[in-house]
Amino acid sequence: MNRKSLPRPGLYRICVTLPARVRRLAARFISNRHTSWVLIPLILAAPVHAGVADTLLAVKPGVVGVGTFNPSGRPRANLQGTGFVVLDGTYVVSCAHIFAKPLDTEKKESHAVFIGRDRQVSVRQAQMVATDRGRDLALLKITGDPLPALNLGDSDRAREGWQLYFTGYPIGSVLGLNPSTHRAGLAAIIPIFTPVAAASQLNVRTLKQAKEPYEVFELDAIAYPGNSGSPVWHPDTGEVLGVVNSVYVKGAKEAALSAPSGISYAIPVKYVHQLLEQALPKAK
Repeated sequence: MNRKSLPRPGLYRICVTLPARVRRLAARFISNRHTSWVLIPLILAAPVHAGVADTLLAVKPGVVGVGTFNPSGRPRANLQGTGFVVLDGTYVVSCAHIFAKPLDTEKKESHAVFIGRDRQVSVRQAQMVATDRGRDLALLKITGDPLPALNLGDSDRAREGWQLYFTGYPIGSVLGLNPSTHRAGLAAIIPIFTPVAAASQLNVRTLKQAKEPYEVFELDAIAYPGNSGSPVWHPDTGEVLGVVNSVYVKGAKEAALSAPSGISYAIPVKYVHQLLEQALPKAK
């Protein structure tokens, strides 16, 4: 069959319905007289992955600030970390250590989720539904209309060497509700417990980790205290694969700001799946 016998206008109509990147590629082949028409179906069927910037546009609406709200406090809103929306848009996943301090119920202090941009913040009251303190995960239920939810991926498929991203609010109390996104190479998948040099270094937490070990993601990226709870997501799909949990710090806590190590850790999202199944068995 030669080229003149092909229904060329119809082929162009098909191309119009395709994503822009595929249209440009197909048009290049169609306009090349030396191109074999046998290749066209292969081009049209080729998978297209969104660029990181496009994926980020879909991820950011599902990333929220978390903390407390005190109607009589100064300030009333206290942004303490990051969370991300899941399931039907009324649940938020974050880190349990953010909510370790008891609420001042006499002053009507409550857990809160913050949405908006910069200093234009909208506050949603939140109720603690469940926690996994061993893996530092928390699940909140928020009031109001549903928010855009992120999809949870399969962290067992993650491979060392992958380039991932996380989005959150580093030093949120200073920078406000302005999400930042960082690229993070998956440097290693390692056990949470590392044997200590001396018995004097053992504490309740390390003993628990030794008794119930699990794996964490080591990321070669700088995360700050406000990044706790940030979703770690895949650049092609936007699926969440982990939750930023802690930063490796040498010396005093202030070193996390003045001299960050560039090593951060994330909890694989499979443990989020487990938390949801235990707390909301009918939702999974």
